[in-house]
Amino acid sequence: MPQQLEAAALTAGELQKIDAYWRACNYLCAGMIYLHDNPLLKEPLRPEHFKNRLLGHWGSDPGQTFTWVHLNRVIRKYNLDMIYISGPGHGAPAVISNCYLEGTYSEIYPEKSQDEAGLLKLFRAFSFPGQLGSHCTPEVPGSIHEGGELGYSISHAFGAAFDNPDLIVSVVVGDGEAETGPLATSWHSNKFLNPIRDGAVLPILHLNGYKIANPTVLARITPEELEDLFKGYGWTPHVVEGDDPELMHQQMAATVEDCIRRIRAIQQEARQTGKPERPRWPMIILRSPKGWTGPKLVDGHRVEGSWRAHQVPVLDVKSNPEHLRIVEQWMRSYRPQELFDQQGALVPELKALPPAGDRRMSANPHANGGKLRKPLNLPDFCDYAISIDSPGTKEVSPTETLGKFLRDVMRRNMNTFRVLSPDENASNRLQDIYEASWKTWMAAIKPEDADGTDIAPDGRVMEMLSEHTLEGWLEGYILTGRHGLFNTYEAFVHIIDSMYNQHAKWLEKSKLELDWRAPISSLNLLITSLVWRQDHNGFTHQDPGFLDVVSNKSAAITRIYLPPDANCLLSVADHCLRSEDYVNVIVADKQSHLVYLDMEAAIIHCTKGIGIWDWASNDDGAEPDVVMACAGDILTQEALAAVAILRQNVADLKVRFVNVVDLYRLQPDTEHPHGLSDRDFDSLFTKDKPVIFNFHGYPWLIHKFTYRRTNHVNIHVRGYKEKGNINTPLELLIRNQVDRFNLAIDVIDRVPKLEGPCAHLKEWLKGQIIESINYADSEGQDKPEIRNWTWPPAK
Repeated sequence: MPQQLEAAALTAGELQKIDAYWRACNYLCAGMIYLHDNPLLKEPLRPEHFKNRLLGHWGSDPGQTFTWVHLNRVIRKYNLDMIYISGPGHGAPAVISNCYLEGTYSEIYPEKSQDEAGLLKLFRAFSFPGQLGSHCTPEVPGSIHEGGELGYSISHAFGAAFDNPDLIVSVVVGDGEAETGPLATSWHSNKFLNPIRDGAVLPILHLNGYKIANPTVLARITPEELEDLFKGYGWTPHVVEGDDPELMHQQMAATVEDCIRRIRAIQQEARQTGKPERPRWPMIILRSPKGWTGPKLVDGHRVEGSWRAHQVPVLDVKSNPEHLRIVEQWMRSYRPQELFDQQGALVPELKALPPAGDRRMSANPHANGGKLRKPLNLPDFCDYAISIDSPGTKEVSPTETLGKFLRDVMRRNMNTFRVLSPDENASNRLQDIYEASWKTWMAAIKPEDADGTDIAPDGRVMEMLSEHTLEGWLEGYILTGRHGLFNTYEAFVHIIDSMYNQHAKWLEKSKLELDWRAPISSLNLLITSLVWRQDHNGFTHQDPGFLDVVSNKSAAITRIYLPPDANCLLSVADHCLRSEDYVNVIVADKQSHLVYLDMEAAIIHCTKGIGIWDWASNDDGAEPDVVMACAGDILTQEALAAVAILRQNVADLKVRFVNVVDLYRLQPDTEHPHGLSDRDFDSLFTKDKPVIFNFHGYPWLIHKFTYRRTNHVNIHVRGYKEKGNINTPLELLIRNQVDRFNLAIDVIDRVPKLEGPCAHLKEWLKGQIIESINYADSEGQDKPEIRNWTWPPAK
């Protein structure tokens, strides 16, 4: 543990240096927004020195640079391991300026050198086509949080802190950001942080009063109400307030050090006593003017301290001499000649101010988590295999089978692996993981919790009824070098649609364009409690559309798996937990389903990702009359049942049965690194025969993946058609025409030689549909021959 901390009191020399460094940061922020030439103001500013388009956001930058400078002071003084998360939207200039002044930016991007030429290249790169954006994108060293979509900074911070006992995650929360639902929920993360084994999160709520065009809610309530709010969340708020830099520096220095002292005292007591009681962690409320130190008035309108400071405070500088004068006066107020030498380098006394090496927040390895990542110690998934004598004769729950594997994954990786779910691990039949570790819980525990609640301060399973917070935790956890799996109900995984989008975009940049970012563990999402088995939840719980959302992102970093049975799910899960730099979406039901493949066959099938099941086919390698294809567990069963009906009733029908595990295999190999060549696709699906494809999700996704294929016109997809209520399993399948009877009718209608001979069979199938619906309406369940159906044993 660090030595006992002293109360902060800046000497005159410290105050002068900190203020000068802060001015240097703010100067760079303004320069990035405005300047195309004359980066050190060695001559008077002229219109041609400005960028043609002024883009960027100034408003939160001074408060963030102010915070960064004061965090640097305590990092250096106490050798702290700390990273920084920028929550306010468009806060990149504040972070980039510090990355540059600390030298990290130049180390990674040598052309942005520590001289006048490099400074000019930095200014020109900001908000310029093909270069730096206004958010803390993956290109920014020290960043694990893009910030383009507000609301996730706190959850990312806690994810980074879990199982990182020496790490402090500082996170600046914008007061606009604080109005979002995900952010509001994430304040409760302090009920899940264990001071013995975890690091700490130091939130700094930046109250600068305004969003892009409106006041912020938290800045307009009384100070007492605001402090009571955070006390109610379980925090101890510390307030830094004002606009006089000298006074604010002293306040901030004392407050930051007091918070660090409190954090270390909490950790020291918990670790020495072994009692992980929930503390009231400190947080800071920083109330400073929006656009602090910028222009106060422009054209008679207030700028500093108003919403007008949010973006570019002064426009039309090329055509408006008065505006040019205001910007020059503003930028010269930072006195750049005192901050940089004639060559454009930061003067030595300021260059010595930030931490060195990996202690720089811009260079901390936790912010490039792949550097710290170690592979999971995985048990052999084959040890959990379901043995079968023949295909499709034994039923088990796929996710319950997976739960036993995940239990032992956790046992072997007690500091680097977490399973997360919104109160649904047991509902999703993963309850065996509680044998390895209970659920994390730092709030009150009552005596009755001993009877099956499975909560404990040292638990490692993460459950909270906020998909946003859980997803943020997992992203922060894997971005800092660890591993995890998030499982949730299929209908409500949509809650994290946009979070998935942001992470996928982050991965795409990191994986394909930034060789300095080391690969991280894949984001593994297990989607269960599926659309097809919502027997009592009904229509609200029936939506397989997350797969459509996933498919919109780069095929180079997304994968969709639909394992047909428990053994295939084990194989897929093992692969996903080993993988790097992907978003893996696994769709598997919790209800009992037939097992079709022994483990050896399952491994081969999942490795190929798509293949013919010979035991369910009778084309004997010849050209089939029809291809029956499927993707999804219960959809596979219905496709097999349809084939069984047809083979029992139509003697000369040649059927090829194809199962798809990896959905992206359907794409051409020119569009996806794991896609099939046209030749291989045609060998599976033929060039001119009908293909009946029974698909777990919305049918148009299969058409999207195959529209360029030779035989696309003959691919007829059945899937969810938004037809549902409180249904029995078969009844729901029938209403969406993915059941065995409708599939068999599809084959009869599309194989020309069956049109006449199978008229009676078609009538019987229609009768079975009516009879099945009537039986469900009368008895509340499906007929026994449906409930107990198995694949006919091999003859």
